[in-house]
Amino acid sequence: MASAEERNLIANGLSHHVVVWGTPPVDVVLCHGFLDVAWSFDAVAGALVDLGYRVAAFDWRGHGESDWIGSGGYYHFPDYLVDLDDLLPQLSDAPVHLVGHSMGGSACAMYAAVRPERLRSLTLIEGIGPPDQSHVDPTVRLRRWLNGVQMRRAEQPKAIADHRDALRRMRLQNPRLGEELGLFLASKTTKPTENGELQWSFDPLHRTWSARPFSVETFGHFLRSISLPTLAVAGERGYRLPDEASRLAQLKDCRLVEIADVGHMIHWFKPVELAKVLVEFFANGVA
Repeated sequence: MASAEERNLIANGLSHHVVVWGTPPVDVVLCHGFLDVAWSFDAVAGALVDLGYRVAAFDWRGHGESDWIGSGGYYHFPDYLVDLDDLLPQLSDAPVHLVGHSMGGSACAMYAAVRPERLRSLTLIEGIGPPDQSHVDPTVRLRRWLNGVQMRRAEQPKAIADHRDALRRMRLQNPRLGEELGLFLASKTTKPTENGELQWSFDPLHRTWSARPFSVETFGHFLRSISLPTLAVAGERGYRLPDEASRLAQLKDCRLVEIADVGHMIHWFKPVELAKVLVEFFANGVA
């Protein structure tokens, strides 16, 4: 496995935890999804380094070891794009292959639409956006957001006994998560409390409804604006949207690859297979 170096970079006024595999400047930047961390790409990055690439991943704001937004702030989606826009020039002075998983894929797609000169290609791993939310009554949504923010700020984090307890909870969502990988991820997604127990390293505000609903119509404008070669990677047992085909059809230059016998967390469970698909795409523009 390739060795990794950790560093902290300031982007948009916040300290971002960055992991780099290989010698900078990097060729590939990996962007994790909701409640995940940069370290979850460790096996993918190692395989990419073995195949000749230099790789970086980072914790989005409010995740892992990156800063939380602090008092008076919230995680509005466009803020992630400012973070990314500040981080990329610190990782490479040349265009990079940008890879996003799930929520990170949605952010990367929006970024690719407005900053194509920064990128060589775009890869969306189970990252073509969440279900459309524009049908929800905006008054109801705003009320849920306000109530959720108040509740999360008032509650005490639920204590986690140790990494094995964290793994037990992670398996509720991912029952196939093995011992070695699970304990590794548990160590990277928790942090100690004052009394010696653990808590999740992500900001609890992430567990609230967003005040801004996801609009497929708006997202479609971004997809149609992407001029870069784009790879969409899906897991055979991953998330499927009823309008997924129509979303992909809006991309000018898109290839779709499905990886067998895996769900949403492809980079956890099929890292070598994913790395091979990425390298083929990077090298040839096809997968």
